Amino acid sequence: MESPHRRLAAKLRQRIEDGTYPQGTRFPSHRAIATEHKAGLGAAYQAVAILRAEGLLEGSPRRRLTVAHPVGVRTLADPDASWPHGRGDVECSRMRADADLAVRLGVPQGAALHRERVERLDPDGRPAMVLTSWRRGARQPHSSYRVTVRTEPMTQKDADLLGLPAGIPALMVQRTRYDGAGMPVEVADLVLPSDRWQVAL
Repeated sequence: MESPHRRLAAKLRQRIEDGTYPQGTRFPSHRAIATEHKAGLGAAYQAVAILRAEGLLEGSPRRRLTVAHPVGVRTLADPDASWPHGRGDVECSRMRADADLAVRLGVPQGAALHRERVERLDPDGRPAMVLTSWRRGARQPHSSYRVTVRTEPMTQKDADLLGLPAGIPALMVQRTRYDGAGMPVEVADLVLPSDRWQVAL
């Protein structure tokens, strides 16, 4: 016998598919879902979590969820190009280089670094990726760059910025910029939801 939260998820999924809850509109609250469907609040939370994991809802449960637009797959062809669209949240801070950043930047462990974390937006203003960069001192011009790509589960912080559930697969694009002498001047991690992006290098 199917569990109550899975039955509720199926009803809500049907309402999304038939347009009762149109794309881009606010999704009902957990309490409203529980009341309307005469279900427990726990079942409503679990049903909504299923729909978020399926990509049918976007946003954070702590804020208001919206019905997702169909996901289009974009191609990242130049990880070093300027971003042609808007920026969302920007967080700047200073920190000390851990062992990984010290190796990537060619600096002593504990060296002072500038850190910038930027939410990059699609043309319609929806979150597209998160870019975090580190450098020592002022931003310098670069003459070349190198990129590596791997997959890993999305962290809670990145997922919150992108309005997605934590733990879903993400493409981690690590970019290192080099000066004319071949020394690293900046490193960056680009986190891209793997169901929305592919990388062509």
